[in-house]
Amino acid sequence: MTKVTIMLACAAGMSTSLLVTKMQAAADEKGLDAEIFAVPAPEVDDILSEKKVDVLLLGPQVRYLLDQFTEKLAQKNISVGVIPMVDYGMMNGPQVLALA
Repeated sequence: MTKVTIMLACAAGMSTSLLVTKMQAAADEKGLDAEIFAVPAPEVDDILSEKKVDVLLLGPQVRYLLDQFTEKLAQKNISVGVIPMVDYGMMNGPQVLALA
């Protein structure tokens, strides 16, 4: 099985840490080889220059960056999406993992 790398980006990178933990637990439960981590949105470009990422999920508070990242990452074959407010607020790790 291929390892999947999922990066979550939010305003400061801290509010998603619990969501990362819940997503990782859901991935482990399903037997998925996944690396999931969170960063502040301003650091996304730096991380992408040094690390291969398969999926970028934006927190609801930075959804305004969706078009910018979608356009920028299309040629790198990186999927980009926004975490729904309800799933983010409920810290629904399994649902956000399914979105990724």
